[in-house]
Amino acid sequence: LEKDLLMTEVITMFAELCEDDQDSVRLLAVGSCSALSKLLGKDGSISKILPTVQKFSVDKSWRVRYMVAQQLYELCEVIGKEITIRELVPVYVKLLKDNEAEVRVAAAGKASEFCSFVGGELSLSEILPSLTDLSNDTSQHVRAAIATVVMAIAPIFESPDTVEVNVLPIILTLLRDEFPDVRLNIISNLEQVSSIIGIQLLQKNLLPAIVALAEDRHWRVRLAIIDYFPLLARQLGIFSFNDILGKLCIQWLEDGVSTIRYAAAHNLKRLAEDFGSDWVQEFVFPKMLDKIQHPHYLFRMTILEAVAAMATVVSSEILTTVLLPEMLKCNKDKVPNVRFHVCRLMKNVIPHVDPSIVESTIKPWLTDLQEDEDVDVRFFSREALTACH
Repeated sequence: LEKDLLMTEVITMFAELCEDDQDSVRLLAVGSCSALSKLLGKDGSISKILPTVQKFSVDKSWRVRYMVAQQLYELCEVIGKEITIRELVPVYVKLLKDNEAEVRVAAAGKASEFCSFVGGELSLSEILPSLTDLSNDTSQHVRAAIATVVMAIAPIFESPDTVEVNVLPIILTLLRDEFPDVRLNIISNLEQVSSIIGIQLLQKNLLPAIVALAEDRHWRVRLAIIDYFPLLARQLGIFSFNDILGKLCIQWLEDGVSTIRYAAAHNLKRLAEDFGSDWVQEFVFPKMLDKIQHPHYLFRMTILEAVAAMATVVSSEILTTVLLPEMLKCNKDKVPNVRFHVCRLMKNVIPHVDPSIVESTIKPWLTDLQEDEDVDVRFFSREALTACH
């Protein structure tokens, strides 16, 4: 469109729609503010769009205010930081305090973008107090929205002291929230803040909450903690990790949820990649290998999963003298599921074993399993044999 036509026809039409009695019409009108502001540019947006957005931010319809919360940041980018600080920060703070939870959710979802745009100093004085209040909001959806963005806000503040005093209390409050989705949203983004606050603050404040969540009653929260462990291990170092968190890595292998057990098995592999074969031999094996005779076959399968996962990262000596013998013992397990599971795992381990050992030990072992009474064991042993060539 030519700019003159836009300024006359379209803006006139837009102004009329903004005055409509139907909130559904006003909702669509405010939804077009972002697109119009980009067409009008900074000066046109300040004169034509900004007053409309400010007016709609206190509209009697919560759906209109919700749309303002969704569109506000895009207008900020057009009109610039100076006008945003003067005209739109008060609007944004008001939306964070809106009496409708849906509006607060929408506003909270833009917090990291808004804080990044206006800078740490203004965010600290104007926006963060409202976010602190929202971390205790009566709506779990609002708290979940805050949990999604609060980690991205932390890097905006350059001082670790500022993060400790103003951001960390929000994080700790949300980590203790009664609803799992809130806790999960925090855990999923922990790496953004743990790299900022430093090791001492991490151990003092954040680590106790993480340890508590490692035994959370909701398995998805436990899974998110497992995914975070390798990063946490690198930050803590091997000795602090062993003392504080090491036992959890083994404990998860006996979790009641199969997804957790599988993740725990492969978590040990990721830790072994960081800490090395000596750590596996000195810390993991003494606590794990005795569980390979666990009374429940599902847990025996989990230990085998962990053994096979670590077999791909440990030294050749540990593989052939410790891990491989433990796997070979399982051909006599009374449960067929364990026997065919070890055949499936062996197929992935074979490429990491010395060819002479494959030929002299593994191949005959798989050949014997071709005579197993269970059809699945025979099938997977045959599949594993293909890896021997």
